[in-house]
Amino acid sequence: MTTMIAALERLRPVRRTRTTHARRRESLTALGMATPAVVLLIVFLVVPVALAFALAFTDARLISPTPARFVGLRNFTLLFQDPVFYKSLRNTAYFAAVVVPLQAGLALVLALLVNAKVRGVNFFRTVYFLPVVTSMVVVSLLWTFLYRQDGLVNHVISTLTLGRVDGPDWLGDPATAMPAIILMSVWQGVGFHMIIWLAGLQTIPAELYEAADLDGAGRWHRFRHVTWPGLRATRTFVLVTITIAAFSLFTQIRVMTQGGPLDSTTTVVHQAVHTGYDQQQTAYAAAISLVFFVLVLSVSLVQRFLTREKD
Repeated sequence: MTTMIAALERLRPVRRTRTTHARRRESLTALGMATPAVVLLIVFLVVPVALAFALAFTDARLISPTPARFVGLRNFTLLFQDPVFYKSLRNTAYFAAVVVPLQAGLALVLALLVNAKVRGVNFFRTVYFLPVVTSMVVVSLLWTFLYRQDGLVNHVISTLTLGRVDGPDWLGDPATAMPAIILMSVWQGVGFHMIIWLAGLQTIPAELYEAADLDGAGRWHRFRHVTWPGLRATRTFVLVTITIAAFSLFTQIRVMTQGGPLDSTTTVVHQAVHTGYDQQQTAYAAAISLVFFVLVLSVSLVQRFLTREKD
């Protein structure tokens, strides 16, 4: 017995050493697999944010023979005195306030429709999702032609009204330019969030619907007491992603209106890009980007707080 105990005591350091080596190999393997992602994050996220933060306090230009000089808060002082910046903020807020509920609600309705077990439902899922896989530049160019005064949209309006109503200059009128872009953006993006809602719907246990049917619940009560609570996590994800995308509005503006007419469609991102590349005011564009970052972060945190799970 004493001999056996002594042998076990001698084996313990060997087992401990093997376990340590195994853990070390696992750590090195995990580090090697994570390294490419970490490098990409540093190069394309951390470094640009650090450069933007540093440039915002200088007078750097995109192409300039003189080196950048530290100017303190001058760029931010000029920014908050810039009327175009406040127009950009208002346009961005207007776009987000309309697109977020409209796109989320329409996507949920479509998800509920295509979630039904009927023949041909896969065809409708494909049709609704098709605009998502189309490049935003291509979609913007297509809708630019549709919105022309002699385009298809005005032709349909004239046909339906028997020639009594002529459609407006959708992208040339400050009153209709942003609503036209909103309509196109919702049409292009609703299919993606329909898929997200659909994935959330399919995670709700069928037993809950069966219990609701046994209790005699109608469609509205089933949606209110079963479907909507079951979509809590999906709801948060959809709202946050649509909000971030809405605040990042740029491609449609760049292709369709270039911020006009009369700055009625310019946004914060468009102003930053236009200032940094077209006007070569890199430092001023960096200041706009930092303000935009703080704005989006604040809105996302508030939205996350309002949609959090309450005990």
